[in-house]
Amino acid sequence: MTIEEKVAQLVGFWIDQGDDVVAPMAGEMKTSTRFEDAITDGIGHFTRVYGTRPVDPQARAEWLWAEQRRLQTETRLGIPALVHEECLTGLAAWKAATFPTPLAWGAAFDPDAVEEMGRLIGASMRELGIHQGLAPVLDVIRDPRWGRVDECIAEDPYVVGTIATAYVRGLQDEGVHATLKHFVGYSATQAGRNHAPVHAGRREIEDVFLPPFEMAVRDGGVRSVMNSYAEIDGVPVAASREYLTELLRERWGFDGVVVSDYFSVAFLKSMHAVAADLGEAAQIALEAGIDVELPTGDAFLALADRVRDGILSPEVLDLAVTRVLVQKEELGLLDADFSTPPSEVDLDTPAHRALARRLAEEGTVLLTNDGVLPLAPDTRRIAVLGPNADSAEALMGCYSFANHVLAHHPGTEMGFEIPTVLEALRSALPDAEISHAAGCAVEGDDTSGIAEAVDLARAADVAVVVVGDRAGLFGRGTVGEGNDVESLDLPGAQRALVQAVAATGTPVVMVMLTGRPYAIAWAVEGDARPGAVVQAFFPGEEGGTALARILTGAVSPSGRLPVSLPRSAGAQPYSYMHPILSGPSDVTSADSTPVLPFGHGLSYASFRHEDLTADAEVRAGRSFRVAVTVRNDSAVAADDIVQLYGHDLVGSITRPTAQLLAYRRVALQPGQSMRVAFEVPTQRLAFSDRSYTRIVEPGDVDLWVGPSSAVREATARITIVGDVHRVQADDPRVATSVVSSLPRATAVDSDAVAAGSPIPVSVG
Repeated sequence: MTIEEKVAQLVGFWIDQGDDVVAPMAGEMKTSTRFEDAITDGIGHFTRVYGTRPVDPQARAEWLWAEQRRLQTETRLGIPALVHEECLTGLAAWKAATFPTPLAWGAAFDPDAVEEMGRLIGASMRELGIHQGLAPVLDVIRDPRWGRVDECIAEDPYVVGTIATAYVRGLQDEGVHATLKHFVGYSATQAGRNHAPVHAGRREIEDVFLPPFEMAVRDGGVRSVMNSYAEIDGVPVAASREYLTELLRERWGFDGVVVSDYFSVAFLKSMHAVAADLGEAAQIALEAGIDVELPTGDAFLALADRVRDGILSPEVLDLAVTRVLVQKEELGLLDADFSTPPSEVDLDTPAHRALARRLAEEGTVLLTNDGVLPLAPDTRRIAVLGPNADSAEALMGCYSFANHVLAHHPGTEMGFEIPTVLEALRSALPDAEISHAAGCAVEGDDTSGIAEAVDLARAADVAVVVVGDRAGLFGRGTVGEGNDVESLDLPGAQRALVQAVAATGTPVVMVMLTGRPYAIAWAVEGDARPGAVVQAFFPGEEGGTALARILTGAVSPSGRLPVSLPRSAGAQPYSYMHPILSGPSDVTSADSTPVLPFGHGLSYASFRHEDLTADAEVRAGRSFRVAVTVRNDSAVAADDIVQLYGHDLVGSITRPTAQLLAYRRVALQPGQSMRVAFEVPTQRLAFSDRSYTRIVEPGDVDLWVGPSSAVREATARITIVGDVHRVQADDPRVATSVVSSLPRATAVDSDAVAAGSPIPVSVG
C-alpha cells in the first residue's frame, strides 16, 4: 500500500454533509473535498449514509451498493468502505423503528430485552449494508444538568455495564460492530457542561467510570471504542496514550478499533490547543491510540506528509491501518458481493414495535400514587392537558432520527406510526369523553393558555397533564447534546400549569416525558401535589400506547429510577453511591438527599421481600450466595425488580453507604411467591486501594433487599475472610441469579432452592 492508500483507510467521508448542522461544530469543519477525489485511493468509512437526511432506505441501499462496487472496481486495492450510523434509540434512519432512550433501558432493569433490541437494530443495519453502530453510551450519570443524560443508562456503573454489554452482544450477534461511547469520564464534566473539563480523581475514574467499559470489552467482546471529547486533569482523552493504549489495549486486551468522536482530532488544535496545527493534532491522536478519524479526514490527511518528512514513524501508521483492515475482514467486507442490493426493506416490523412497547412499559416509573391510578373503568370525562400530550416528538430522544435530523426538514413525514399520549388514550378509552388543551409550551413563560386547561380540568373526572422536555441539539430544545442547564426546574411555565390544574380539586395525574430527572419535590411532597406522578424517559414510538396501557391498568408499572430524583440543581453532582461524608449531617445546612432514591418505583401490585439468607462468610476473591423471598400480596399480576444492595462497613478507602450488587426482574401472579437466589462475586465490592491496585478486602458487609437503595426491607450480613484479593483480569464481574416458584405463603431456605429446578439467567 502507498502512504496515501494507508491514510485513506483511516478516515471517513461524510457524503451528505450539507448546510444542516447535525454534529458539534460541523459547519466550521465541513470538508470541501469532492467525493470523487476523496475515494481515489479508497476510503475507510462512509459517514451516516442513511442518517444525515431523510432518504428512502431502499433507494439509498441501491446507491450504496453501486458505490461499493465502484470502490471494488475503480480503486487500485478494491477495498469497500465501512459504513457507520448512529443507533442509540434504533437505527437513526428515515422510516426506522424508534425505541426508548437509554435512560429508559436503565429504568427497565431488563438486559434481556435490551439485548433483543440490539439484535433487531443490528439486523436492520446489516440488511442495509451498515457495518458499525455508534452506540451504546456507557457514561455514568453524575450531574443531570448535563444535556446528554438522556443518552445514558444510569447513575450506577453496574447497571450501565450490564445493560450496555447486553446491547453490545445483541448488535454484534447480527454481525454489526458496536462502538462504546464516550471513553472515558465525559459525563463528569465541570458544572454539567458539554465539552467541559473533567476534575475527577484517578480513583473515581478507576472505580466508577471505567468498570462499564471494562465489562463491555471483556465480557461483551466489543469491537470498537470512541474517545471522549473531554479533558481529564488537563489531558484531552483524544491525546491520552494512558487511556487509549496503555489501559484499553495493554491492560484490558482490547484488540479492536478506536474511532474518534466527530471532529475530536481537529479539536486538539481548536478547542484544547495542545497542537499547533491539524498535522500535529493528527499525529498526537494516532500515537495516543486513535485509529480512525471521523466523520471526515480533516486532520488525518496530513499524516502522509508527516511520514514522508520523517516526523511520524511509519510503523505507527501501519499499526492503525492493520487494525482497520482486520476489522473489515472480520465484517466480511474484503470479500463482499455488492451485486444485489436489498429489496422490500422494512425497518419497523411488528417485532420492532412489540419490543419497543415492552421496553416502554417496563421503563415507565410510577413515582407517586394516592389511588388515582389506574384510572377507574367508569371514568367518563378525562382532560388530557399539557404541551407534550399531543406531541410525537416528545416521545423520542435527542438521537432519534426525528429529533436529530427531521427537525431540519420541516414538513417531512415521520415515516412510521407514533401515536401521541392523547391519541393512545382515545384509542384505549373509546367510550370516554376526552378533551385536550396544551395549556402552555414546553419552553417560554407564556401562561395565557393555562386558563383553558383549568376549565377543562374542572369539567373532568380526572386530568392527565403531560409535561416535560423537547429533545434537540445545541440550543434547540430543553435536553440533548449541547442543551445543558443551570436549573433543574421543569422548563417554562409547566409547573404553573400543573399546579393550577391541581388547584381545581380534580384528581390529577402528572406524566413526565423527559430526558433527565427534574427537581419536582413540589409534585412529590407538596400539599397541593398531583394525585400521581408518572416518569417516562422518552419512551419511543410505542411510548404513547405504553403509557395509555399503564394509566388504564392494562399493565402494571414496573420501572425503577435509574437515577436519583434530585432535590435541587445545587445538590449536583450526586450519586446514591456516596460515602458517609457526602450524606446529610449536622455540620452543614445543605441537604443533598434526593426527593426519591435510586431504585424507587411503585406498582399496582404490593410486593414483600423477606427471609434474606446469605453465606456466613466467603473468602476474598470467591463468590457468595444470597437468597430472598419475594411475594405478590395483591390481586394484580406484575413485575418486581429484586434489588440486592451491600455496604462494606469498614474499608481502607472510604466506601459507599449503598451499592447495588445484583438485580433481577421477576414476574409474579397474584398471591405468588418466588425465591430469588444470587451468586455474587466478591469482586462486586472491589475498589482501588491507595496504590490504585483493585482489591477485595476482608471484613463485614451489610446486605439488604428493598424497594430502593434507601429502604432495607430484608437484611443479612456476610463476612469476607482471608487475605486481601488482588482482582485479576479473568475474575467475574457479574452476579448471576436463579428463580424458583414457591407455594403461596411458603418460604424456603437457599438449600431448598438449590435442590429444585431453577432456571439460570445472567444478570448482565
